[in-house]
Amino acid sequence: MDVPAHGDGGQAGGGQKALWSGVAGRGWVAAQELLDRMYQPFEDLLADSVAPGSRVLDVGCGAGATTLAAARRAGERGGCVGVDISEPMIEAARARAEREDVAARFLHGDAASHTFQPAAFDVVISRFGVMFFDDAVGAFSNLRGAARPGGRLRFVAWRGPAENPFLTAAEQAASPLLPGLASRDPDAPGPFALARHDHTRRVLTDSGWTGIDIQRLDVPCSLAEAELERYFTLVGPAGRALAELDGDLRAKVIDAVRTGFEPYLQDGRVRYTAACWAVTAVAPPAA
Repeated sequence: MDVPAHGDGGQAGGGQKALWSGVAGRGWVAAQELLDRMYQPFEDLLADSVAPGSRVLDVGCGAGATTLAAARRAGERGGCVGVDISEPMIEAARARAEREDVAARFLHGDAASHTFQPAAFDVVISRFGVMFFDDAVGAFSNLRGAARPGGRLRFVAWRGPAENPFLTAAEQAASPLLPGLASRDPDAPGPFALARHDHTRRVLTDSGWTGIDIQRLDVPCSLAEAELERYFTLVGPAGRALAELDGDLRAKVIDAVRTGFEPYLQDGRVRYTAACWAVTAVAPPAA
């Protein structure tokens, strides 16, 4: 998820399910076309890791852009399944697959606990969809069981908020008007849950993956200045808060947030660098 700051839709327990089946999921569906353009470099990166004929699992697939790209790469001899905890996003993904005539399949469920067919996938991918597990080791263990022996894991996750100020700009700008909005628990499921290199390596090691490689990935991203308000009113903590506001307070929050993005404006576009980890690992051979 497919990325509340940029890409915070993923797989986890009851709290995340309620969130992503409600206002957060609806916001992401409404903004999906914009978000897909912002995240195109990551879609390309993950799709490029799919060989023709591969069986692919896309975790936290959101509205399905990366799933469909992977399915096109896998071709008729392969297959691609997307899974997400958000019912609105899965419905959007299914409609998109039908509209674009791509043979991808979508599951509404929690990848952390879903009973996948054992050793069914050659590659497991995720675009900002694996940072939301309540039990990360248990979840990645479940995904390892879904991969064939020698199967690959490849995902992108955010590095920390200090390296990604764009991702928290909206909530920081709105927090004087909406106290507590910018509060984050760094150990809780969320966009930055895999920000610490050593923690991510330990999670993957403890869940049985081998050949772990974690590389820094810095990607220039942008959107048109005219699309900025649509972006921040639909996604992230500020977007969710704005969905509950009207009148003067809503107008004041929008003005404050727009001002908070001024450092990123350049020649009619909003430009920022996405500071991420590109992570790969391998499922061990059968015992």
